[in-house]
Amino acid sequence: MKVWNEYQEANKDRFLNELLELLRVPSISARSEHKKDMGNCAEAVKQKLIEAGVDRAEVFPTEGHPVVFGEKIIDASKPTILVYGHYDVQPADPLDLWKSGPFEPVIKDGKIYARGACDDKGQFYMHVKAFETMSKTGTLPTNIKFIIEGEEEIGSPSLGKFVASHRDLLKADVILISDTSMISLENPSIDVGVRGLSYIEVEVTGPNRDLHSGVYGGAVANPITILARMIASCHDENNHIRIPGFYDDVLESSKEERSRLAKAPFDESDFKKDLGIDAVWGEKGFTTNERTGIRPTLELNGIWGGYQGEGSKTVLPSKAYAKISARLVPNQSSKKITELLINYFSGIAPAGVHVRAWEHHGGEPYLTPLDSKAYRAADKAIETTFKKAPIPVRGGGSIPICALFEKELGIKIVFMGFGLDSDNLHSPNEKYDLANFYKGIETIPYFHKYFAELD
Repeated sequence: MKVWNEYQEANKDRFLNELLELLRVPSISARSEHKKDMGNCAEAVKQKLIEAGVDRAEVFPTEGHPVVFGEKIIDASKPTILVYGHYDVQPADPLDLWKSGPFEPVIKDGKIYARGACDDKGQFYMHVKAFETMSKTGTLPTNIKFIIEGEEEIGSPSLGKFVASHRDLLKADVILISDTSMISLENPSIDVGVRGLSYIEVEVTGPNRDLHSGVYGGAVANPITILARMIASCHDENNHIRIPGFYDDVLESSKEERSRLAKAPFDESDFKKDLGIDAVWGEKGFTTNERTGIRPTLELNGIWGGYQGEGSKTVLPSKAYAKISARLVPNQSSKKITELLINYFSGIAPAGVHVRAWEHHGGEPYLTPLDSKAYRAADKAIETTFKKAPIPVRGGGSIPICALFEKELGIKIVFMGFGLDSDNLHSPNEKYDLANFYKGIETIPYFHKYFAELD
């Protein structure tokens, strides 16, 4: 609509400056020293919702970090869209790999560089500005609610209780989420599903203290060596996960889905060049896109133990640790896989060491029905602004709250992500293209329009 384009063009610089303000807040949910920053960011989001035109905005305390809620109800007979996002971000480590300060956003070559630029401040803020566009021009076709949480990056531990105790507050017809990606602006896509997650930590303990590696080496089991062997045993020569029962419940993709996924543009040479690698890796018999979308995976996220300071210290360490995550596909249960992982590492421990393993957090996989009204509205909205029908793909990441929302609220979810897989999510130099940010603001109002019009 012309009025939307005119409003957005007149206010685009302000939209960007407001986002930069949010990006300057180090809202790192995983670090206790940032608790005050989390509260400040929640209040800032509330204020932005008020300025955008909501009739009600509130910061709800939880046992962890606050949840921000906002709403504008124009007509009880019209459909209500619940927008979900998160204002918390990943830790910025390792800081020495950032080319600019992670919380000092800079714009270079048409991209915003900052922690949270894409995941998820930049993406949820598109919805705030799209709502403002509709509200201020008197063209809002639906009721709208916002739930912006502060614990997504740590598994949303407080959100389940909040949603269960605020069902009436959150009542809606569909949940709209932009915490996913698309292939590119030239080849738009919609994630029709996200993978689940099981995340554990393993501790291997050998002797009761660090030992002199010359005096005791070769006679006492080294926890780091044992842990490395245990981890290496998780995959076979075809990179197939060897943990008994891991694949039992996997929903195998049909030939039709694999054929559709193969239509997504993918250049392996560009993929390798972008990552600085000379070969791809993964489960034999599947393409790269299949490995990151329709197949479950098991990854080592961190491993440490022994002396790591400057210079040398010849010790046989007392302990070694690893953080390990599994990405899950439909029909797999995060609870079941977590139990399998913990039991596996505990069960293969050799004599001479003690193994302790525990869960950090998890979440279930989620699929959006392609014949749903919500998906059809998203498809039509993207085709309207991109002049090209989007490709349905499976996302490789996880949004743990998806299954929770459907269970508690009884409504479906649709994903409309505008980030790119190459945006360095969770990595140094996270970025977000200004073109994608503005395209999201342009496209989102059409989702509201079509969701209100479609049967």
